[in-house]
Amino acid sequence: MVKSATRTIELEPIDRLEEKLKRLVAMVERLKSEQAEAEAENQRLTREVESLTAQLASSASLSSELKSLQDERDVIRTRVGEMLDQLESLNL
Repeated sequence: MVKSATRTIELEPIDRLEEKLKRLVAMVERLKSEQAEAEAENQRLTREVESLTAQLASSASLSSELKSLQDERDVIRTRVGEMLDQLESLNL
């Protein structure tokens, strides 16, 4: 009976170490899982940023084109106005 008590006492530190190792392994697995999730989220956000950057470039291009078309419209409006004035002055 003394041997049994002694054996239990001697194994307690090993049991505690085993439990700590199990918790450590579980923590490492959880951290790996969290890292994989973070990497996936990072890739998704990177793709989203690239998409938004492309949309911004497209918007800037469209804005420039719109400004050019508005300027052209103003020139045409002015020229048409001048032509109408000339037609009116002919008194036909």
